[in-house]
Amino acid sequence: MDNSPLQVLTVPTAPYPDQRPGTNGLRKKVYVFQSRRNYLHNFVQSIFSSIDLRDRQGSTMVVGGDGRFFNRTAIEVIVQMAAANGVGRLIIGHYGIMSTPAISCMIRKYKAIGGIILTASHNPGGPDGDFGIKFNTANGGPANEAVTNKIFQVSRTIEEFAICPGLQVDLTTMGKQTFDLENKFKPFTVEIVDSVESYANMLRNIFDFATLKELLSGKNHLKIRLDALHGVVGPYVRRILCDELGCPASSAINCVPKEDFGGQHPDPNPVYATDLADNMRDGQYDFGAAFDADGDRNMILGKHGFFVTPSDSVAVIADNIFCIPYFQHAGVRGFARSMPTSAALDRVAKATKIELYETPTGWKFFGNLMDAGMLSLCGEESFGTGGDHIREKDGLWAVLAWLSILATRKQSVEDIVKDHWLKYGRNYFTRYDYENVDIDAACEMMEDLEITITDKSFVKQRFAVEDKIYQVDKADNFEYADPVDGTISRNQGLRIIFSDGSRIIYRLSGTGFDGATVRIYLDSYEKEHVFGDTQVMLAPLATIALKISQLHHRTGRTGPSVII
Repeated sequence: MDNSPLQVLTVPTAPYPDQRPGTNGLRKKVYVFQSRRNYLHNFVQSIFSSIDLRDRQGSTMVVGGDGRFFNRTAIEVIVQMAAANGVGRLIIGHYGIMSTPAISCMIRKYKAIGGIILTASHNPGGPDGDFGIKFNTANGGPANEAVTNKIFQVSRTIEEFAICPGLQVDLTTMGKQTFDLENKFKPFTVEIVDSVESYANMLRNIFDFATLKELLSGKNHLKIRLDALHGVVGPYVRRILCDELGCPASSAINCVPKEDFGGQHPDPNPVYATDLADNMRDGQYDFGAAFDADGDRNMILGKHGFFVTPSDSVAVIADNIFCIPYFQHAGVRGFARSMPTSAALDRVAKATKIELYETPTGWKFFGNLMDAGMLSLCGEESFGTGGDHIREKDGLWAVLAWLSILATRKQSVEDIVKDHWLKYGRNYFTRYDYENVDIDAACEMMEDLEITITDKSFVKQRFAVEDKIYQVDKADNFEYADPVDGTISRNQGLRIIFSDGSRIIYRLSGTGFDGATVRIYLDSYEKEHVFGDTQVMLAPLATIALKISQLHHRTGRTGPSVII
């Protein structure tokens, strides 16, 4: 056996112009990473090169992914390149699988300089699906814009990358593996760790596991149904909810991670989590939840499939926050929501006199507030909820938060939400997604729409639909000044705010190979009429949104691809 030090090579390469990381890193179709020469290598080198050599040398980094197709191949490359770029130790989840919340937890626990997460979140997997690579910084959260801009700039001018091609890591065996590299004084170490245990231990320090165990497995226990959608959360659900908290094994479905997520769309919403919705409909289960591919998103359902919108979910958790022991000890510093998320949380913040922050979409904005000690609980309408225990949204945390509320309140999910509406009024909320729209048509529509709504004459305009009249109070392109560091984030979405507090929001996202996604968000507050049908109650606002934007005419679409 050859025990000589492993060779480190410098390999010439050429840059690609399309490696700008978005809010969730670099996402492309799998075939892009497979077919374009050194495409993955270039981006990984750009991540390492964006970190100062003094910080990188001998440092610790965390690596893991949601188990989708190409995950292992990418990890092999990352390991070889980390070693060649001076990283001293990598902590990797068993089989290369680790949830995004667990990676954030591990970065913070091991005081790593960052982590590389291999996921395309709720996007489909498999050879014809999507793949993504994201860099999280030392606080455990997504890299901020200054860091992602630096990565992008390096990717545009890259001429070479460093790699140790002879280094082969065994992802199947837990424990330490060490490798001697030429011209390196210290060996390079890879630790294959239990992906669940550190994360589970963190949750034990947040929630009352004894109370939850009684709720889930004691006399007259709650019957629950949890759907991992064949994503990374399956092993976490089985270990924490079933093995430790006593849920029957049959409570957890689709818990074996698969490279193609069983051919399903791993997106926890009523459109795609149909197995769970069907299971809940007959009233057999009291509580249901689904998770996305990498475990940071969640959907909450009550008996008979009662759907809790993500906007209502974070508001209910906020109103019952002291049902969670962690907040009894740590206190509550602030609440926050992304701008498109309904204003339900604002009403709780106002009643409890707790500061409320409205941020652009993207968890990094929440992370900055948390690092400054200004924020304890936050959420996004896109099925993300979380606390300041880590710097990512956290699907399993949200489920345990809800179960803690159920254990304390001793009411059903539906009764808790309806009581909340009676107490605060209800924000009716929906989102229309127009997917795969021609990019040029979408951009032109958004540009013209901005000109229309930012004209001075637009404010005070009145729109009448049936017996309702809406008067424009404010219209703009949302801009955010970070209260921590003063950073200005512009062009975060077009907003029309009416005098009764109702809102129409337009955002363009997901531009890529399959075109653009145009999103329309509708948010309307009702103090009295809280038990209506969402789409019926929002129909007048939808009519106005389509009239102002002329979306159907401008895009050739007759209706949204998805309504959530």
